[in-house]
Amino acid sequence: MRSADVAVCVDFGSTFTKASLVDLTQGRIVASAEHATTLPVDGVGDVLDGYDECLTALVAADPRAADAEVLACSSAGGGLRIAVIGNEELVTAEAGRRVALSSGGKVVEVVAAAGRGPDSAPYRSLRHTTRPDVVLLTGGTDGGNSDVLLQAARDLVASGWTGPVVVAGNVEAQAEVGDVLGAVPHVLADNVVPKIGVLAPAGARAAIREMFLAHVIGGKHLSSRADFTAMVRGATPDLVLTGVELLANGLDSEHPGAGDVVVVDVGGATTDVHSVVEVDPEDSGLSREVVATTPVTRTVEGDLGMRWSAHTTVEAAGLPDLAHQAVRRASDPGFLPTTADEQDADEAIARAAVGLALRRHAGRSKVVVGPEGRVVERSGKDLREVDLLVGSGGVLRHGRDGVAERVLAGSVGADLDGAWQLPERARVVVDSSYVLAAVGLLAADHPDAAYRLAMTLL
Repeated sequence: MRSADVAVCVDFGSTFTKASLVDLTQGRIVASAEHATTLPVDGVGDVLDGYDECLTALVAADPRAADAEVLACSSAGGGLRIAVIGNEELVTAEAGRRVALSSGGKVVEVVAAAGRGPDSAPYRSLRHTTRPDVVLLTGGTDGGNSDVLLQAARDLVASGWTGPVVVAGNVEAQAEVGDVLGAVPHVLADNVVPKIGVLAPAGARAAIREMFLAHVIGGKHLSSRADFTAMVRGATPDLVLTGVELLANGLDSEHPGAGDVVVVDVGGATTDVHSVVEVDPEDSGLSREVVATTPVTRTVEGDLGMRWSAHTTVEAAGLPDLAHQAVRRASDPGFLPTTADEQDADEAIARAAVGLALRRHAGRSKVVVGPEGRVVERSGKDLREVDLLVGSGGVLRHGRDGVAERVLAGSVGADLDGAWQLPERARVVVDSSYVLAAVGLLAADHPDAAYRLAMTLL
């Protein structure tokens, strides 16, 4: 009989598989385990081999784990790779890119479809170079011009693309777009830009998750066992962002959240920044020149990471003295520091990744003078008034005392360069028990437990 009072939450990561046994009544983690992610090599091996080791450890700590419900998320095998096709780069393509990021994917291609053809370089790249798992097709406001959206669908099919497609453009043209796609697997979602001035990501985000579960998880051939696809609920960054939303917003007035929250997660291949920040109404519109900020935002920096991307991290940060340390980590992603010098290098690489990722997410503000007088121009998400900053990633969870202060030095505080919209007075905590992924996994079916677990961060 299944243990109804506990659940096992699993994250199949690019480097490590992490598993937690959560007491659903108390909303707390009662046991944890992790194991190197066991990716198949040349068809040999199974991603569940590492999970089995984790489960054995959980059962040894608490026998209830043997019969517990299992909820999982995954970024193993490269995670979720998304290409975005939109009318024009500065509006619908950029809106689609932001929606794709909030859906837990890494955006590997953005195609401005207007004037392109099926033989153009961007369409060829989809099949031969970037090879996304899912294409997000956007374009047009509801009731507006549908020609470009339809032509983009025709060109996509003519280019030979046969993978999953999420259509999130002009709703009045979607039925015809569906006919054009024909046998190509596709889902019709609400328009991400239903009208000028509005960015609506929720429908496309849900559809991308549906495609991830239906086509991507099985298509990566990470496991030959049916229980893998049964346990996975979505891409890890998607579920983590769900956890961040619950942490920020709470459940209701009697279960309030923490306020504006930003999370920086330093991984082996990427550094992700998730933020849930109340947007100033003056900054919430969507113009034809730029896609404005949304309350829920995620950015993925594919060149910033602790292992696979270590060499590009130190290069981007201008740290040539760490080049040899970075090469070592990129060539051996399972490397764990054991000496003080190796730990110092890990912290330096993490500090560079965090600093660059937060600045790219937050952007700058500057005063410019134009026909309307002095105005403030901003790029990115304004994080200056954020209440809580959560650090995540193995380098922070398993680091030495004081690691968070050293890694975040130069990225948090009122005395920083004011041009960067970085947190000025945020409370800083470390997700040392890796609860945010578990919170996101539990949020739909066990909201009370998810809320209690999220509040343990405070």
